[in-house]
Amino acid sequence: MATIKDIGVGAAFNIVTATIFLLIFAFLRLQPINDRIYFPKWYLKGMRDSPSSAGAAVTKYVNLNVRSYLKFLSWMPAALKMPEEELIEHAGLDSVVYLRIYLTGLKIFLPITILAFAVLVPVNWTNDTLDDLKVVHSDIDNLSISNIPYGSKRFIAHLVMAYVFTFWTCYVLKNEYERVATMRLRFLASEKRRPDQFTVLVRNIPPDPDESVSELVEHFFLVNHPDHYLKHQTVYNANKLADLVEKKKKMRNWLDYYQNKLERKSKRPTTKTGFLGCFGSEVDAIDHCKSEIEKIGTEEAEERKKVMKDPKSIMPASFVSFRSRWGAAVCAQTQQTSNPTLWLTEWAPEPRDVYWSNLSIPFVSLTVRRLIIGVAFFFLNFFYVIPIAFVQTLANLEGIEKALPFLKPLIESLKD
Repeated sequence: MATIKDIGVGAAFNIVTATIFLLIFAFLRLQPINDRIYFPKWYLKGMRDSPSSAGAAVTKYVNLNVRSYLKFLSWMPAALKMPEEELIEHAGLDSVVYLRIYLTGLKIFLPITILAFAVLVPVNWTNDTLDDLKVVHSDIDNLSISNIPYGSKRFIAHLVMAYVFTFWTCYVLKNEYERVATMRLRFLASEKRRPDQFTVLVRNIPPDPDESVSELVEHFFLVNHPDHYLKHQTVYNANKLADLVEKKKKMRNWLDYYQNKLERKSKRPTTKTGFLGCFGSEVDAIDHCKSEIEKIGTEEAEERKKVMKDPKSIMPASFVSFRSRWGAAVCAQTQQTSNPTLWLTEWAPEPRDVYWSNLSIPFVSLTVRRLIIGVAFFFLNFFYVIPIAFVQTLANLEGIEKALPFLKPLIESLKD
C-alpha cells in the first residue's frame, strides 16, 4: 500500500536519477571532442569551427573553461524564448516540434491538475467510506474515488470531470496538430526543391519475359500515371563497384595525407605494403598511393562495364521521378496493383541516405528480416520488464531494505 513517504522516496529517486543524467549530458556537451555530435547543423552551415582544431593537446579533448560549466543550462531559456521561425532556421523543424510536445503537455495537464484538486479531491476527501469499511488503506487512498460510497451522487462529479478532461485534451491536441501541420507545410514550401521530393522508390517489380525492367517500368507508369510521370532510373546490383569506389576514396585520402606531410617536413614519407602498413617491403608512400589509385581505377572501369552489360545485375527496383510533388505523393501513398506484394512504392530517401547495398535484398528476404527484427524487439521489451521491476522495487522503503540490506539502519532511522 503506497504511502506519502513511499511516493516521496520514489519521487526523490527519480529526480536524483534525472539530475545525474542531465549533468552527464551537460558535461559531454561541453567537451570539444563531442562538438560535432551536438552541433552538426552548425557545421553543415559553416557557422561553427571545431574547437579541437587549435590549442593545446588537452584542450582539444577536454573543456578547461570553468565558467562554461557554471552556465551549462543557459541554452534552455534562450531556446524557449527564441521565436519558432528563428528556431526552425537555427535547429530545424524537429526541434520546434519537440519543444511543442512539452508545451502541449503543460496545456493539457496543468488545467486538469487544478480542476482535479479543486473539485475531485474535496469530493473524495470529505467521505469516510474506507474508514467505515475498516479496510487497510493509507491517506493517499482517501483522495481517490474508492473513498466514495456505492450509489453516491458524488460520482456525478467524476463523470462530469471525465467529460471535461476528455474534451479539453481533444481540443488541445486538435489545435496543436493543426499548428504543427501548418508549420510543416510552410517549412516544406520554404525549402529548396530537391530531387527526392519528386521521386518514389519502386520495389518488387515483377519479371516480364518480353520487356526489360527499364522498359517495363516506363510502360507501367506511362499507363497508370500519364500526366505526372517524368523519368526513371533502374537500380543495379553494384555492391562490388561501390566497394571499389570506397576503396579508391580512402586511398585518395591517404594520398592527400602523405602529400601534406611532405609539404610540412620536406621529406618523402614511406609506408609498408603489408597488413595495416606494418608489414611487407618499405616503399615511397606517395608513389604507392598513386599506383594503387590507378590500379583501382582500372578495376572500377571494368566492373562498371560488367554491371551495365550483365542482365543479372539489374534489380527489380527503380527510382521513378514525377513532374510534381503531388504526383509523387499519390504514387508513394497508394497501392499500384491488385496484388499488394508487387510494385511496392515508398518515398525515395535523399541520395546521401540511400544504403545501396540494401536495395539488392530480395523482397522475401527483406520481409523475413523485418519479421525477425519484430520478434527480437518483442522479446527485448518483454525481458526489459525485469530491470524495470527491480528499479520499481527501489521506489518504496520496504523494497530498498530488501534490495540493499546494508541501508536498513538508515531507513529505520528515517521511519522513526
